[in-house]
Amino acid sequence: MNTDLNECIALCYRCAAACDQCAAACLHEEHADEMSTCITLNQQCAALCRVTAQLLASQSELAEQLCTINSMACQLAGWECQKHSAEHCQRCADLCLQCAEMCMTVGMEH
Repeated sequence: MNTDLNECIALCYRCAAACDQCAAACLHEEHADEMSTCITLNQQCAALCRVTAQLLASQSELAEQLCTINSMACQLAGWECQKHSAEHCQRCADLCLQCAEMCMTVGMEH
């Protein structure tokens, strides 16, 4: 496997963990009801990141399409997290947007 692919797999797992942590932390925010979009997008992003990493590792024929979809999910979660000042949201936003970029790059290489 090439370096970009290995980096993408690792970044997908890191992004999934950050999204899980962010969603859990959002539930404990003072105004958790206002964080519902953030929580939902983080949960979706985490799930897609894990599936993307698994299929990339197995060199699936669906890698290109899944990378594109995952990139969109990461962008949406990242943009939503950027709207919130909580440190967990900002940390998650950074990882989501990095993952979105890496997935797009890897998807275009396949």
